[in-house]
Amino acid sequence: MPLVAHSPLPTFDRLRQQGQEILSLDHALHQDIRELHIGLLNMMPDAALTVTEQQFMRLLGNSNQIAQFYVYPFSIPGLPRGAEMQAYIEKYYTTFERLKQDGLDALVITGANVANPTLEQEPFWQPLQEVIAWATENVTSVLCSCLATHALVKQLYGIKRQPLPAKKWGVYPHRITQKAHPLLRHINTRFDVVHSRYNGITRAQLEAAGLCILVEGEAGGVHMAVSPDQFRIVYFQGHPEYDYNSLLKEYKREVLRFIDGAIDEYPPHPENYFPPKAANIADEYEAIVLASQEANTPIPPFPEEAIDRYLDNTWGDTGKALFNNWLGLVYQLTALDRKVPFSPGIDPQNPLGLRK
Repeated sequence: MPLVAHSPLPTFDRLRQQGQEILSLDHALHQDIRELHIGLLNMMPDAALTVTEQQFMRLLGNSNQIAQFYVYPFSIPGLPRGAEMQAYIEKYYTTFERLKQDGLDALVITGANVANPTLEQEPFWQPLQEVIAWATENVTSVLCSCLATHALVKQLYGIKRQPLPAKKWGVYPHRITQKAHPLLRHINTRFDVVHSRYNGITRAQLEAAGLCILVEGEAGGVHMAVSPDQFRIVYFQGHPEYDYNSLLKEYKREVLRFIDGAIDEYPPHPENYFPPKAANIADEYEAIVLASQEANTPIPPFPEEAIDRYLDNTWGDTGKALFNNWLGLVYQLTALDRKVPFSPGIDPQNPLGLRK
């Protein structure tokens, strides 16, 4: 079943315009179908807040499980906000205090931008710790993306992420390492994953803490791992939610930062992302920028549309399948908690279907 538009959040209308089925609240209330209530802690900066909100809600709403999905975006103090986006959050987002009172079945935590050498120095660190502490005791499963993964393994296991020699930025091939795990059912054994990060957690660090590695790539590193109980916390280092052009927009922002003098070196292409024609356009623009700076002449606009037409999405279907499996397991485990019937073929004594 689809997402339920239970609030005036503009993302519901945007997703509906893109062809996604969205139930009105009135329609949902007249159907005798189980509900799943999912929190979405959105920590992304202002420029990416609503896009990230839309990306994750699209993944959550594309599940084919027999449930109605109520998604509750919220944020936390300590994240820098402009007046416009703060007003948006106050108007459309719920609060952590309200969610603690009402309860959730599952929680998704996005990445965030950081400005300090360690996570503990970030102003949002203490509020995030409070969310993590509550969620690990009160929701069926927590799914983390990128920086959220680094934050949770730091808080729960004392694992310190390691700075990478250079930003890991692009599209990388990965393989499933645990084919029998229920989160990986009906998923290709080899697929692409988007990464965009300056730091990393290694297989050795995760395994030393008892976590199970599910998806890994030679160049991309660990993408997906789970807590020792195999499900309560799902960790992504990559970005299954990214749109086909998300990396292009990141690249554009970095190019504009170079033009404005915020960084000293022209940014490289995201790895394995631009096909030859797109790469040629990007390289030609770089040459124009450097020549214009040398000659002190006007720089033309970034050729976003020209590059965009050549881009592909080689990770989206896998992301949908992973979320579908995750929500399906949340559905089964909440049934166990609520003592309602399981779907046919599910063993209540082993709802994850793991080998004993």
